[in-house]
Parts: sequence; structure tokens; C-alpha cells
Amino acid sequence: MSKAKPIPDGYHTITPHLICRDAASTIEFYKKAFGAEELMRMPGPGGSIMHAELKIGDSCFMVAGENPQWNCKSPIAFGGTPVTIHLYVPDVDKAFERAIKAGGKVKMPVSDMFWGDRYGQLEDPSGHTWSIATHVKDMTPQECEAAMKAAFASGACGPDKK
Repeated sequence: MSKAKPIPDGYHTITPHLICRDAASTIEFYKKAFGAEELMRMPGPGGSIMHAELKIGDSCFMVAGENPQWNCKSPIAFGGTPVTIHLYVPDVDKAFERAIKAGGKVKMPVSDMFWGDRYGQLEDPSGHTWSIATHVKDMTPQECEAAMKAAFASGACGPDKK
């Protein structure tokens, strides 16, 4: 009998596990929006999804259906989420458009950001926030700090901007 690996192949040290109001339709959204590959699905009672594993690019993540009896609630149940899942892609504009066409809601349109990324945010059908970006400019910490100060001073960045 072989010894199991402490971190399975395809997984990283940190792996998101997302609770979704309607896990089946949210999984379909992830496939259409982000090109996710479904690795496995474990059905639960009444047609729910107890556990599923998906992969986008080189990263796996887990999905489970909302189950308030087990205190598993989606962001919809809480009225939002304090967490953002970040996704780097080769072409953020194309990826963002694809995700919106698949049913995502724009939270922040794609634009060039002071830290060197072209970046936008959307909400998936279960209320999870996804940021999508393409890194376009390498910057030193000093360059990034100066660019941040300039962006805030000009009003191009800040709490009133979405």
C-alpha cells in the first residue's frame, strides 16, 4: 500500500472551499465563465451537492451546496462576502466579458490599476466576489507606493470609485 501525499496532486497549500446557494448551477457558471474543469461531484440528499472539486488553470477549489442545518451558508445568506477570490488570466478583458456573459454581475469594471495589473471584479450567482486580472507592468514596492499616492490624490482611486 502506497503512502498518501500530505497535499494531493493538483492542490496548493491553501484551497478555497466555496459554499453556494445552488451549487449545481454555480458549477455550470464556473465552467462557462472561467473554463473550470469539474474533477468530481458527490451528491447529497434531495439532489444537493455535498462536495465537488473543480480546477481552473493550475488551481483546484471545492464547492458545496448551502446547508443551513450544518451552518454552511452562501454569501447570499449573509447579504454579501468579505472575501474576494483572485484569478490571474492571460487576457482579463476577454475573461471578464466571458464571465459576465455567463451570468456574473459587474462589481468593478476592468481598468488599469496603480499596482501594475489590469483588473476588475464581478459577483458570481452565489454571491462570491471574483477579481480577475492580467499583470501588465512589473513595479518595485517604491514605484507601486508612488503610483498609489498619485491615484488617491487625483481621485482616480478610493472608496467612491467602483
